[in-house]
Amino acid sequence: MNLFLFVLLVMQMHSVTPVIHTLQYFETASSQVPNFPEVVIVGYVDGVEISYYDSNIRKTESKQDWMNKITAEDPKYWQRVTDINVRNELITKHNLEVLKKLFNQTGGVHIVQWMSGCEWNDETDEVKGWHQQGYDGEDFISLDMKTWTYTAAKPQAFPDKLKWDQNIFILDHQKYYYTEHCPSYLKKYVKNGKKVLMRTELPEVFLLQKTPSSPVTCMATGFYPDLADLFWRKDGEQIFEDVEHGELLPNHDGTFQMSVELKVEVTAEVEGKYECVFRLSGVKEDLVTKLERRSILSNASHEGEKDTFSWRSQYDAARK
Repeated sequence: MNLFLFVLLVMQMHSVTPVIHTLQYFETASSQVPNFPEVVIVGYVDGVEISYYDSNIRKTESKQDWMNKITAEDPKYWQRVTDINVRNELITKHNLEVLKKLFNQTGGVHIVQWMSGCEWNDETDEVKGWHQQGYDGEDFISLDMKTWTYTAAKPQAFPDKLKWDQNIFILDHQKYYYTEHCPSYLKKYVKNGKKVLMRTELPEVFLLQKTPSSPVTCMATGFYPDLADLFWRKDGEQIFEDVEHGELLPNHDGTFQMSVELKVEVTAEVEGKYECVFRLSGVKEDLVTKLERRSILSNASHEGEKDTFSWRSQYDAARK
């Protein structure tokens, strides 16, 4: 999997409470990118941004109120994290220059990114970790935490692989960090942010159509968490033909939205046969929206109405 394709996995889970929690850090260094800090380091818990640092402000900022609870038992926590990020900034900048030399590059836009983190199963207490580096949008090197050896994705990474594989100090540090330190802090963050991270919010569901001949789009927006599925059924059975899924996208308020299109001519004969189904992990009942012409927000004029309303204005009005 390409390190830089941030794939939002949509899991078809039903009546199951999520038990896998994740702590992720993305560290990005870039050269000659206008109006963008040279180094940015962002932390996430269960996909929710918890911390931000960049080389302009040189300070780690909390992005969630509940993250500040950790200072009750560790008053110097944020200063310590800032000190670590300042050090990582210098290391990453140096690493970027080394990579440019390895690839015989002098100028232009170049980006190096580290992705690291861990996951914890709060039911089995199993923990896993990951540590990957990419350069200019492609995988470069990663740590295999089953064998505790590095995997070089590019020939230029082999010298680092050989050096790090033989460095017992580095490997012992990595083992401690990914099997103990990272999961320990992940558990603290989840405990402090449980009300936010473990909440469930059901969406509003709309049927949208630009013209009578356009596909019908079923949109669900305002749900949380992102462990959800949205699909079309016909006569009670899920269908895959003439169906196109949109991306899972974040809303400004921390919730999510997703959509799925159905290519069908909406006639009286098909009304009631099709239905859009939204399924959210941890919620027993599905949200079912039947395909009926009167339920579709459309650009087309409604029968008996003089004015023509766009589906966007109707959608916005319905959300108020």
